[in-house]
Amino acid sequence: MDLPVYRAIALDIAKRIVNQEFLAGTKISGRTLLASQYKVSPETIRKAIYILKENNIVSVSQGKEVLVISTQQAAHLLDHHQEIDAAYSLKQELERLIKEKEAIDKRFHKVTNEIMHYSDRLENITPYNPIEIQIAPHSAAIGKSLRELNLRQSTGTLIIAIRRGTQVLIAPGPDDILEKEDRLVVIGTLDKLNTVTTFIN
Repeated sequence: MDLPVYRAIALDIAKRIVNQEFLAGTKISGRTLLASQYKVSPETIRKAIYILKENNIVSVSQGKEVLVISTQQAAHLLDHHQEIDAAYSLKQELERLIKEKEAIDKRFHKVTNEIMHYSDRLENITPYNPIEIQIAPHSAAIGKSLRELNLRQSTGTLIIAIRRGTQVLIAPGPDDILEKEDRLVVIGTLDKLNTVTTFIN
């Protein structure tokens, strides 16, 4: 997460206080010297010191002397920042996963429609909407390939995709192995779809 320069400086000074580079009860260098150290303007340092003051880490006298008053509050400010940073990172990760899922779902529906309309493998299957079947934990299908299951011959239906976590395997081949918690996307005539769940599980 990108921080304003003055806030980054405030956090750095707080870290220096926690590390006892600046001890409680001692004065911090003047704003001009701090501005020189951090290579920023005195106004930026003023904003940084204001954050420290508002968090009861330092006090500022009328003569603009900066006095360290609490190492504990400095540690608290750093902990709070880490929590905010962690929450922001999780939010970014969630947004990324949502975008990935939307892209996968869009591709999934596109390929499903193409398969249903153009694949000669489906020429004798009435194009109903596909259903998803969750493989039960006790299913004998776990660990078997689609070739071994021979689902099309046994039930008259066709597996057009396998959902595995956030991944989608489109048009799986006969040697693909089913795993625990897979979700099978199956199409076929309505009467056949009513029996395929029992067959799988």
